[in-house]
Amino acid sequence: MFKLLCVVLPVVARVAVATPATLKARCDDPTAHPSPLTEPASNFPAADLPFDLPPIELEPIDPKDLESFGTDEPWLSIPPSLPNEPSPAPEDFGSPSSDFESPAPDFESPSPDFESPAPADFESPAWSPSQPSPPDSNPNFPGLSNTTDWDDSHSSRQGFSDSSRKKNVVYFTDWSIYKAGFLPQYLPTSDITHLLYAFAGIAPDGSVVSYDEWADEDKILGKRDVVHGAIEQVFLLKSKNRHMKTLLSIGGWTASQEGKFGPAIGSADGRRRFAESAVKFLADWGFDGLDIDYEYPETPEDAQNFVYLLREVRAALDNYAARHGQRYRYLLTVATSAGPDHYKILDLEAMDQYIDTWHLMAYDYAGSWDTVAGQQSNVFTDHQNPDSTKFSTDKAVDAYIRRGIDPSKIVLGLPLYGRSFENTDGLGKPYDGIGPGTIEPGVYLYRDLPRPGATVHVNRYTLSAYSYDPSARELVSFDNVETARLKAEYLQSKGLGGAVFWEASGDRAGEESLIRTLAREMGRLDYSTNMLSYPESRFSNIQNAS
Repeated sequence: MFKLLCVVLPVVARVAVATPATLKARCDDPTAHPSPLTEPASNFPAADLPFDLPPIELEPIDPKDLESFGTDEPWLSIPPSLPNEPSPAPEDFGSPSSDFESPAPDFESPSPDFESPAPADFESPAWSPSQPSPPDSNPNFPGLSNTTDWDDSHSSRQGFSDSSRKKNVVYFTDWSIYKAGFLPQYLPTSDITHLLYAFAGIAPDGSVVSYDEWADEDKILGKRDVVHGAIEQVFLLKSKNRHMKTLLSIGGWTASQEGKFGPAIGSADGRRRFAESAVKFLADWGFDGLDIDYEYPETPEDAQNFVYLLREVRAALDNYAARHGQRYRYLLTVATSAGPDHYKILDLEAMDQYIDTWHLMAYDYAGSWDTVAGQQSNVFTDHQNPDSTKFSTDKAVDAYIRRGIDPSKIVLGLPLYGRSFENTDGLGKPYDGIGPGTIEPGVYLYRDLPRPGATVHVNRYTLSAYSYDPSARELVSFDNVETARLKAEYLQSKGLGGAVFWEASGDRAGEESLIRTLAREMGRLDYSTNMLSYPESRFSNIQNAS
């Protein structure tokens, strides 16, 4: 069966828009990774194609499912088009013909940051339970929420957030449907305010493209004017959970390191193509905004061009809303670094006028690129063992605030995975090798931690945790429920806007879910209503949904 799939699948399904040579290599070695394992990284790795997994059939959208979300209910009403103002026909910004491979792991290469103030005294927030999750629906991920009926008691003005309410943001990766076997239907939607769909890529001319059209649009073959795949499921989820906004995330570590942002930021034409094509994807796929993950501008010129790009995208989003008479603010967010070498080069003040939220990537502070075992997501520095905490989330947060960023616009990143160090005597000590990991060597999903035989240690001073197995001499740095609660207290004490998780497939079920923990600990969440009207979509099941 494996050999048969390797012969047939590239022909039938156009998997991952990869070249024949790439597909052959994956068939020859399904566990092969497209980038060196020693390469520094900033997000969790992309999985290769699961030729050993059975086909996953996704539930198609039935327009009847959306009938209960009609416009006769004021809180759900979609603003009407301006009278007698026809909308111009959308231009065709189709993806250019070129070969794209599935995104490689998105990992950040940190730079030293050795100082951090001592942690502040925390005042515990009032506990407020999130909405209950529905019964288990998936045997592989027991306890994870499925689609829920939306309770309008928490709704606020459509498209406009209350800054006093916290955001609970989660990345979903299109490649998680492969080896991780994680589908959009398994997302704990009642605990999520914003879902970031990762990643769209960038073509040589600067326009935005799909990395994996099969996973995004074609998982169930059907009429070409009907979208399927993960995009269909994400849209169905937001249709049934009107508090959950969805954003298309563009770029990532691999695209950034391969120079894909160069054409998009380097000229006025490139920036225009990027903005127009990005908004075209938003209009086709039914998103509430765009998230740009550019890792990282390296020169002052890059930083200035990035500002110009954000300005172009903000204008394109506003023009799209105005074109359809929508009193709705489509969101523009960025994933940004906690490493001083990266954030110091940015023109934060100029960027901020176009950005709704800063997603601070407060993780990957330590990994296989280091010489000693370290904490990968600590908030404060351990002054007694500084080599174990080379970065400070708190110092980064203070730096952003000092440069004029409203704390409520900063959302704190938490990892749903851990980083492994083998043959080590502990934090700050040398190591030799990395563990086998869940999907990639050295990286375990949070749901697979702690490892058998390991004991978990929590440092309430640095707000970090790790597990250690003295017999195997393996140390894994990761967040657990206790550190998640501590970070919830921290972000509230700093007045931050909420939390963002990389990425959904790594979470655990029920009371051990970190996504749910933050939703409960943060209290009042941003349940502003999403958008369902997309008159320019080329897909009938999205265009006709409202």
